[in-house]
Amino acid sequence: MFKKLSVLLGVAAGLTMMASAYAADPIKIVFVGKNTGNPYFDSLVQGFVDGCDKLGCEFEFVAPATAEATSQIPFITAQIQRGVDVIATSPNSPDALNQVLDRARAKGILVLSVNGDMTGNEEHRDAAILPTDFEKVGADQVELVGSLIDYEGEIAILSATTEAPDQNKWIVGMNEALANDPKYAKMKLVATVYGDDQPEKSTTEMEALLSTYPNLRGVISPTTVGIAASAQVVQSAGKADTVKVTGLGTPNQMRPFIKDGTVEAFQLWSPYNEGWLASHFAVGVKDGTIKNEVGATFEVPNLGTITINPLNSINTQAGLTTFDASNIDDFNF
Repeated sequence: MFKKLSVLLGVAAGLTMMASAYAADPIKIVFVGKNTGNPYFDSLVQGFVDGCDKLGCEFEFVAPATAEATSQIPFITAQIQRGVDVIATSPNSPDALNQVLDRARAKGILVLSVNGDMTGNEEHRDAAILPTDFEKVGADQVELVGSLIDYEGEIAILSATTEAPDQNKWIVGMNEALANDPKYAKMKLVATVYGDDQPEKSTTEMEALLSTYPNLRGVISPTTVGIAASAQVVQSAGKADTVKVTGLGTPNQMRPFIKDGTVEAFQLWSPYNEGWLASHFAVGVKDGTIKNEVGATFEVPNLGTITINPLNSINTQAGLTTFDASNIDDFNF
């Protein structure tokens, strides 16, 4: 009797140890970026890395070579087959990932949209980690370029891909601001072109803008690849005094152009904070300490109290940071 009880207790203890070991398995997070070779994501990925170092989760970054609408699908499929806990992606399309992300969620994988959202298709992801309120980015960019050209003259937009959901949302905001705010009545948008987030194509598109529109006074490039290529073209053409390049870029990438006067000002947020916030949110949701519900709040070290907004979107900061000669050296990312 005692021997049998001892065996049963031993088996129970063994099962308890197995269950504890299973429960202690680290949460596996994979971030599927837009494409490789994009320096913007280096800082964002580091936020994930540091977050997982602190929280004890495992992190991996993967990305396709190019930013086509469907290029992320095989990478996401591979992570579903691996059985990871969290798939975060910066979507190259607002709808091309719907089916594959639905498959991930059906397997119990937490799906996050990071740095860009699936506008109009939010039901195919669990939450979006956004750097700021994307509803305001387009208008902010128009105001910045307007201030650089005295609110008068021809401007153009050099974006990423034609299907990039975040850039397209901002472009809508730019057009609305130009059409509805009398402050911009003397500004004219003459072209919107796409460099596909590739340096070579972005360079070619910028060169074509300078050639096609000799009276061009400003260019907004809301993509880190595009703004760097645009600045390089204007610098090489010696037109920095007449064509003002602005948009969204990283301080380290744009510092030389600020220092030599090619670019007077540009904007961005902290990509690092997106990865840091996303890792904390993902672990909290998976371990049950954070409820993924609109209106819920949670604390993140260095960021403070974070609120889950409508459509389960979460912002790391209230607005854009403008970088110029006065503050560019205060930032390192």
